Amino acid sequence: MELRNKLNIPNVLSFYRLLSFPVILILALAGYKQVFAVLIIINLITDVLDGLIARLLKQQTEFGARIDSIADISTYILVFLGVWLFKRDDFAPHVVSFSIFIGLLITALGLSLVKFGRFPSLHLYSWKIGGYIKGTFFFTLFAFGFFTPFYYIMVYWGILAFLEHIIIQLIIPEMRSNVKGLFWVLGKKK
Repeated sequence: MELRNKLNIPNVLSFYRLLSFPVILILALAGYKQVFAVLIIINLITDVLDGLIARLLKQQTEFGARIDSIADISTYILVFLGVWLFKRDDFAPHVVSFSIFIGLLITALGLSLVKFGRFPSLHLYSWKIGGYIKGTFFFTLFAFGFFTPFYYIMVYWGILAFLEHIIIQLIIPEMRSNVKGLFWVLGKKK
């Protein structure tokens, strides 16, 4: 693929998230809570924008899907680090549900690495919707504070999306992008 096809707006936004990872990580570890919050919110917004722009401008590519998935993982790492460093008390009453949520996410990512030798790029509808829910929840968390009902919506949706992701990975013989969901995978097997 030519360089000009890789340097489109959605990919530049994903690259921003990848390049900002070490900076935000260092700021979080140094205890800069407000700067961390602003930068993680920017990451969450660019995560939404890269997918929307890719679809609107018809700039969806396999390369872009892979970069976006890696950038998503880096953003998850930063968010979970921010939760641990700055919002741990808010999550203390919800440690079991949040542990299940994180465990299933790690299982989905780890299964892909073991089975396919790379991070997943399935881009399931449930995962995309869950990404918007998670992004909005974490945006709200770092901008305004913890909102319990929204937390449970985010966790339960995430758990269902992660389970679908795991089931699909167990079914498909090779990693693909833009799979849509289990319904479409099972429909193609017939």
